[in-house]
Amino acid sequence: MNRNGIHHVTAIAGNARRNVEFYTRTLGLRLVKKTVNFDDPGTYHFYYGDEAGAPGTILTFFPWDHVAPGRLGIGETQETSFRVPEGSIGYWTQRFVEKGVAHSAPVKRFGETVLAFKDPHGMRLALVGVAGIENQPTWIGTDVPAENAIRGFHGVNLLLAEAAPTGAILTDVFGFTQIGREGSLVRFKAEGTDVGSIVDIHEAGGFLPARMGGGSVHHIAFRAADDEAEFAMVRKLAENHGIRTTEQKDRNYFRSVYFREPGHVLFEIATDVPGFAADEPMAKLGEALKLPGFLEGRRDQIEAVLPEIA
Repeated sequence: MNRNGIHHVTAIAGNARRNVEFYTRTLGLRLVKKTVNFDDPGTYHFYYGDEAGAPGTILTFFPWDHVAPGRLGIGETQETSFRVPEGSIGYWTQRFVEKGVAHSAPVKRFGETVLAFKDPHGMRLALVGVAGIENQPTWIGTDVPAENAIRGFHGVNLLLAEAAPTGAILTDVFGFTQIGREGSLVRFKAEGTDVGSIVDIHEAGGFLPARMGGGSVHHIAFRAADDEAEFAMVRKLAENHGIRTTEQKDRNYFRSVYFREPGHVLFEIATDVPGFAADEPMAKLGEALKLPGFLEGRRDQIEAVLPEIA
């Protein structure tokens, strides 16, 4: 069975403690995994999501205390958006006022109400009011009432010079369909899912190129049900688009390949399996520092350099 849509989004943050506080206490997401960057184990890798850390709900961060801020530009993610129940935008606006979160007045986009805001590291985010999702899974272990809580990703907005080359990858490889255009925004929707199903491409011609830094999205991962589905996508990328990926990398909770799409955004294909309960019980997700087997022998050294977040 095809499982399309966004698997996770990974971004660069500043202070680790502020990151945890904002995403768990202000947005009410669950910290489902506390581990390290496998390629830079002196740095945390935090995963936030719903109760189970289901694909389509997962926002992850590499936090560096003294990272320089990124610059918005061509070839990067302009905005990452979450789904909330349609009637909860007023609740979130009031919550942002009370907690001092930088935000804009709600606007309409493709008929939906969008509340844009920024996290403490300058990352551009939004809440989108969606009808009929009140009974969908969420995480209720916070002070955010269940009727207002986040229900996974709505989607991402990519700032690109042109939409067509990237759109060809989305439709041919990832099962998206172009469903509309509003000004300079072209909307694509994944078939067979609602969570993490939207990619908007903002065509911006000769705008400045992006500069990666604090608040920037590092990469966007798209779903593959398993290894077989992932390898089928890899073959299609090579045969139909002349794009080669990296070798498959085992990230403990999914298996991934990476490639730079035509608009220069780093894309990942991540398997839905084995998931975040692979190395700790569902009820304890995110409580202990989890390391991959090849780093366990360095646990004392790694824990000594990671900043306190409690």
